[in-house]
Amino acid sequence: MGQQVAAARHDRADPGVFRRHVLYIPGYDPFPPRRYRELYRSEGTAQAAISGYELSLRSRPGETHGWEVRTRITGRETVSQVEVLVWSDLVKQSMGRGIAGTYLLLARTAWVYIASGALWRLVRLRKGPMIAALYPAVLLILQALLAILAAVTVVRLVPWTGIDWGLGAVAAAAVLAGFRRLDRRLYVSYLMHDFGFTALGGGAYPPELEERLLVFRARLRAALDSGVDEVLVVGHSSGVHLGVSLLADALRAGVPARPVLAFLSLGQAVPMASFLPGARRLRADLRYLSERADVAWIDVTAPSDGCSFALCDPVAVSGVATRAQRWPLIISAAFSQTLSPERWNALKRRYFRLHFQYLCAFDRPGDYDYFQITAGPISLRKRFRGRRPSANRITRVHNPHRDAA
Repeated sequence: MGQQVAAARHDRADPGVFRRHVLYIPGYDPFPPRRYRELYRSEGTAQAAISGYELSLRSRPGETHGWEVRTRITGRETVSQVEVLVWSDLVKQSMGRGIAGTYLLLARTAWVYIASGALWRLVRLRKGPMIAALYPAVLLILQALLAILAAVTVVRLVPWTGIDWGLGAVAAAAVLAGFRRLDRRLYVSYLMHDFGFTALGGGAYPPELEERLLVFRARLRAALDSGVDEVLVVGHSSGVHLGVSLLADALRAGVPARPVLAFLSLGQAVPMASFLPGARRLRADLRYLSERADVAWIDVTAPSDGCSFALCDPVAVSGVATRAQRWPLIISAAFSQTLSPERWNALKRRYFRLHFQYLCAFDRPGDYDYFQITAGPISLRKRFRGRRPSANRITRVHNPHRDAA
């Protein structure tokens, strides 16, 4: 412990060491932080070997939600403390429904998106993520039809009147239970709960998530007070709109405006929430953060990621952009170009794996390198200074609900 404190003091005293604190917000994911640590370790090691720099990880003493990364890139050392802002326990709680509860969730979610008019606008905006959204609905309906078919078959085969329908019900339940056991491969129930989690509040955060955002705000304040060169908030997938609200809340609450604060949003699906009528708070947060000059916000997506609203400006398409909008800078990770043809062919049909490619190594990296951004000696603002947004970015307003809290 004494050696680690001494090393930390040495890092502060040495102007050549760049120090960063990363706050990572996962998407709707029931897995613990160690999954992200091991992903960072394996993919970071691979990226360092490809790009020719040094990278090593070690655990943070007494810390189960993060790790320390040390790099040497272009001759300069960097020490980054990576901390996962955990809400996987809330995800697990929301996924506790049984089979009947999942079908009820399907009905309620479909009603929210259809009755609000959001569904048709989202389809017109980007078809890829809407196919991902419709996938669990279609598969659940097909599973129900197969269960009914199994029940009817049993009824016709069993000659004993009185118990035939009971056996039919058992057969139907067995079919549905079998599909539930296959969900680790099919992702049907998982995706249904993901979209349902957003829809049940009509786009508003549930109280337990609002309470967790208060915890996140305290962690952000502690990071800003630690004296590092950069505090970088990273949001992935559903974690992007949580990151938007976290930063907006913190800045409104009086967190000092500092040039060290930055936001990296990856694979965002913001319109799935911001297009709902109850998302007034999120729309206000999007507008507020987009106008802040003191927080650099870079949004990275890829058209081949069918689970994200690729190249969509989440502020503009949500209908809350003003003339004072500065952010986000919309750029493409261009998977088909930054991955070799062999690697691209191996991944291009693994749609859910592609959604996590932002956190992985590229064998033909461009200016987007997740590990240099989170553990390299250049701040996010400086790295993308002068970078023009993607020429294919979408800024046309599609949102039927534009009022903000």
